[in-house]
Amino acid sequence: MPIKVLILDESELMRNLLSELIGGAPDLKVVGAAANPASALEMIKRWTPDVLTLDVEISRLDGLEFLRRLMRMQPLPVVMVSGLTERGSAATLQALELGAVDCIAKPPAGNRVQLQQYAEELRDKIRAALGARLSAPRLTAAPNSSANQPVRGALPAAVLNRNVVVIGASTGGTEAIKQVLCGLPAEMPPIVIVQHMPVAFTPSFAQRLDTQSPFKVVHAQGGERLQSGHAYLAPGDSHLLLKRQGTGVVTVLSKAEPVNRHRPSVDVLFSSAAKELGADALGVILTGMGRDGAAGMLELHRAGAWNIGQDQASCVVYGMPRAAAEIGALDAMAPLTNIAECLLERLRKSA
Repeated sequence: MPIKVLILDESELMRNLLSELIGGAPDLKVVGAAANPASALEMIKRWTPDVLTLDVEISRLDGLEFLRRLMRMQPLPVVMVSGLTERGSAATLQALELGAVDCIAKPPAGNRVQLQQYAEELRDKIRAALGARLSAPRLTAAPNSSANQPVRGALPAAVLNRNVVVIGASTGGTEAIKQVLCGLPAEMPPIVIVQHMPVAFTPSFAQRLDTQSPFKVVHAQGGERLQSGHAYLAPGDSHLLLKRQGTGVVTVLSKAEPVNRHRPSVDVLFSSAAKELGADALGVILTGMGRDGAAGMLELHRAGAWNIGQDQASCVVYGMPRAAAEIGALDAMAPLTNIAECLLERLRKSA
């Protein structure tokens, strides 16, 4: 039976285009296209869709308020389809906090090849959303400080200067990454992150993490020298690699072809960490669809790094950690709430 999809977007042109792109897959069926929240609620009652696509920028009732009410009254997997504006990017990240499963930019105005690539990505996100573990709306975390960090004992300077933590995530990853970072003390080795996300959204995500976590979070530009107490997020349109330079490690951006259909790719980051850092790396793979990161994590494992994956029960989508576990790339698996403490324990043992 096809996956039933409902579209909510004010623009008739966008509703028609999304209907065409989604309906072009035999396993997906658009059961309705609403111009406003009131119509959407009626269609939800009538058609009981499996997945909703939602534009956050709707005028008559703010998209975030609609989502907040929907997740409280009738939880439904939601994929945000958002415009490439600063406001739209920030609101989309808030929507993910409220329980939306994933996000994608609105369709490009490019050629048919670009549109077909977009359609495949949108359809994949809808399929993943169907099987996602829905969570209750989350409140924005208050900024962390040393005053409200759990007492754990400082990590030795040798650990801060030697090790690097590399993190990869996809569907559900924005909240998972935030939870891991907020569970760690500010005095940590450098953290380098790849989150599958449109390029328009990654600057806002970096800024949000910078505000809500104990770290100085940098939207990587390439050439940054890794520092303890800092986290580096890959831009949404570039691979992020690591390279030893003198006594330190620097970030490198690449516009090479997508890997596993992703740029940035978790595999690219993990593979570079395996080659440049070896046993000095700690790999973390979080919730997400697909297999990106599994092969790179196996390289890390073979190079002597220590790897941990998020367990199935706490994943929004148990795809990437499962793939890593299946090929023997993990040294440990834990619930999301325990991953930060597991990292700290491993770092203490390696001192």
